[in-house]
Amino acid sequence: MDWFTTLASSGLTLFAVIIATCIGILILIVMIFFVVDIIQTKDSIRRNYPVLGRFRRFFNQLGEFFRQYFFAMDREEMPFNRAERDWINHVSKHGSETVPFGSTRNLSQGAVIFANGMFPKLEGEHEHHVPKLIGAKAKHPYQPKSYFNISAMSYGSLSQPAIRALSRGAALSGCWLNTGEGGVSPYHLEGGCDLVYQLGTAKFGARNEDGSLNADLLKKICKNPNIKMIELKLSQGAKPGKGGILPAAKVTAEIAKIRGIPEGKTAISPNRHIEAKNAGELLDLIAHVREVSGRPTGIKMVIGNLATLDDFIAAIKKRGAESAPDFITLDGGDGGTGAAPMPLIDNMGLTIRESLPATIDALKKAGLKERICVIATGKLITPAEVAWAFCAGADFVSSARGFMFALGCIQAMKCNQNTCPTGITTHNKRLQRGLNPQNKAVRVQKFVKTMCYEVNMIAHSCGVDHPNQLTREHALIVGADGHTTTLAQYLKN
Repeated sequence: MDWFTTLASSGLTLFAVIIATCIGILILIVMIFFVVDIIQTKDSIRRNYPVLGRFRRFFNQLGEFFRQYFFAMDREEMPFNRAERDWINHVSKHGSETVPFGSTRNLSQGAVIFANGMFPKLEGEHEHHVPKLIGAKAKHPYQPKSYFNISAMSYGSLSQPAIRALSRGAALSGCWLNTGEGGVSPYHLEGGCDLVYQLGTAKFGARNEDGSLNADLLKKICKNPNIKMIELKLSQGAKPGKGGILPAAKVTAEIAKIRGIPEGKTAISPNRHIEAKNAGELLDLIAHVREVSGRPTGIKMVIGNLATLDDFIAAIKKRGAESAPDFITLDGGDGGTGAAPMPLIDNMGLTIRESLPATIDALKKAGLKERICVIATGKLITPAEVAWAFCAGADFVSSARGFMFALGCIQAMKCNQNTCPTGITTHNKRLQRGLNPQNKAVRVQKFVKTMCYEVNMIAHSCGVDHPNQLTREHALIVGADGHTTTLAQYLKN
């Protein structure tokens, strides 16, 4: 047995040597970090508490993870809580289903509930609804198939497989897809869906070098029959008053070519269209784009001061209703984006709760509500929020982040870092592999189908045939004392 004892002894010795070596390497690494932390002058915590100070950032990052999965309640996270995210994730996989026991929603001050009708119609008695025609006077008016659609998300902000999934999903569900300000990419066109071509302030895809509109390029793009409308973006909810931002890491060679900009340089759009420094010039630009494209042309904006809306409406009235935009996409000041400065994302622009009813009232007062369609967007991702928008007076509702959740977004908050773990907002090929366009297209379809089904269900329960018949009498706002008042009365107070 001497050979066995010797072998065992040598094995233990080798193990001890490995352990000692690992400990030595670890000590060496700690010493290196200690020296580096003592010498550096940028981080005072690391300088005062070498090595240990490094754990502060690590624990800070872990805090976001633990809050999301362990500590935050279902309805208290921001910008979207777990209940909202889980609902979209569930219906995108399985469609509409029932839930047990009772509501977990807190009906506190400001919450919206709906007034059910005493004698709602039976199933099958509801009239078929066709969404409102947009741009009746344009060369090519647009008849949408769906009142719930995909809001602006560009190829650049989103990855190639994400755009492909949205395009295919939009075609399957019959809704439109807004290209976002990054131009019309081959991936937007791939699914054969209806497209809204958004022209941001930099006119990506149809621009001259100075950022002005290149009419020839616009006309060429609009030869594609899938382009149904043109949306001139004045501002968006996450950064009203500032142009779009695409970090340099996302400006790949392909994206640079589509947009007509230098590769590898941060793309910052102007704060406004250089052709439109006042209401009159904006109406000129709308008329020019509509004439060149032949498509219904509208604007996307965030309301800040209601007086500016009144000035714009006054300019329309002076010229005549035919000069008006065919639609207004109204975004809320709490809207989202891939990259925006915090002072703007937190503090700029009216929310959709305030701006939508005010815009509808201003258009009705001017006699322009029938002429101009209103598309509401900005954090409207559940059936109740969409139904509220119709009660307030919207003709259509669009969502961007709702569809990101349908694609599998986990709210990792990495959109601006090109490291999105789900492959939605990154151009890292390894991370993109996790997003299968065919599979996610079906999720998009189910999200649209379920949203429309459940918004219709709210409308039917209120006693009307379809969501566009909902009024401000159907939405009830919970007051501070727990009693409700209709949206109509609430807005008067």
